[in-house]
Amino acid sequence: YMRGTDLLAFALLTLAAGPAFAQTSSTGIKLDGDKPIQIESDRLEVREQESKAIFTGNVTVVQGPTLLKAGVMTVFYVKGAGDNANSTGSQQIDRLEVSNKVYIKSENQVATGDEGTFDVKSSTFTLKGKEVVLTDGGNVAQGCSLTVNTTTGRSQLDSCGSGSGGRVKVQLAPANQGN
Repeated sequence: YMRGTDLLAFALLTLAAGPAFAQTSSTGIKLDGDKPIQIESDRLEVREQESKAIFTGNVTVVQGPTLLKAGVMTVFYVKGAGDNANSTGSQQIDRLEVSNKVYIKSENQVATGDEGTFDVKSSTFTLKGKEVVLTDGGNVAQGCSLTVNTTTGRSQLDSCGSGSGGRVKVQLAPANQGN
């Protein structure tokens, strides 16, 4: 049974629900009693006029058992939300974009792709690439676009189109594998 959608929903919902993390490139922000999130990157650029923060180079995001890696992560804030921010400097996040070899792992579940977007307002995460791969133990699903609604739990894996086979591929491991 593929639970890759649970992994993606958890990883990005927790990031989007938290306060802004545009002060340093390594932080331990807590999310309303959940485990802390640690973000590390080679570089952090904050563009206040554009309401965004850009983490670049070996971006790593860790929360509990969940790990997200990418070459670039851009956090877009709702314009004007910082005017009413509380004393901790948090702002409302509009969306997150990750790119350059996206890797998400939680427990034994892994999702990979070339780029991803999490839209906070619609609670929708989209992972795209030449090949989007979801694995859960011995189970593997492949396509080119994965869309997950983190509120409803509905997910959709789309094929790469007619030019490259045009089909979603799923490989299910035997039930007794690993025993």
